[in-house]
Amino acid sequence: MSTASQPNITSDGARALSSGAAVTIAQSTAVTEGATPVETRQFITFTIDAEEYGVDIMAVREIKGWTPTSPIPKAPSHVLGVINLRGIIIPIFDLRARFGMGSTEPTKSHVVIIVIVGARTVGILVDAVSDILSIEPSQIRDVPEMERHIDDDFINGLVALDDRMVTLISLQGLFQSPAGGLTALGLSAAD
Repeated sequence: MSTASQPNITSDGARALSSGAAVTIAQSTAVTEGATPVETRQFITFTIDAEEYGVDIMAVREIKGWTPTSPIPKAPSHVLGVINLRGIIIPIFDLRARFGMGSTEPTKSHVVIIVIVGARTVGILVDAVSDILSIEPSQIRDVPEMERHIDDDFINGLVALDDRMVTLISLQGLFQSPAGGLTALGLSAAD
């Protein structure tokens, strides 16, 4: 695996990881003696309020501490603005606001996860990065039919762990929706 596909976890982001350990990112195949290989996927999990969410680790390029953004005129309320990250202009999305849970008042304890969606690089503002999970496909459950804060297009599934539930987010679904993803900024993931 090339190092270009591994995220760069900065010092602020590393403090947000509960384990604090160095991370090797890869899609792996678990094999137990006499068993058929099972492909696992890894997810970076993060919190917004008391809820825990996860995104595919292969889409994550960097985790960094909050820095102020430059506003974009007439942008949706969940678009906080843009930052210049080593010469790349990156829009920053407030996931709490995007999910209809109110706006975030960013502080130095908040974290921005820089992700790749199609050909675009975007940042998502979250409260904290929690963990890195290796999940077998059989552990991912469908979302039950019920009223919830976010659309089905944003959710890949649910993972029940010992004492918590993690909602797996579809970055494509999140940023392709006309309600306020990249299309609301006049961009597409293919740009």
